[in-house]
Amino acid sequence: MQTKKKITITIDEEIYEAVDRATREFKMHRSQLAQDALSLWLRKQTEDSMAQGYREMAEEDRLFSEMALEAQKEVQR
Repeated sequence: MQTKKKITITIDEEIYEAVDRATREFKMHRSQLAQDALSLWLRKQTEDSMAQGYREMAEEDRLFSEMALEAQKEVQR
């Protein structure tokens, strides 16, 4: 069973008008449009955070590889 919660938000008039146009054009309720928009925003934030983490891990891997290569060169000398 899914539970819904009610929220109240304040938005700029131009965004409100764009939302009204979109709800008419796509024949959907404002609540559904807001839920879809928030879900997309949250997904993007998660993806951005994960991408940043992967970039940081790649940099750590590069630094570790450089250290390992230098250590191997020292052993071979």
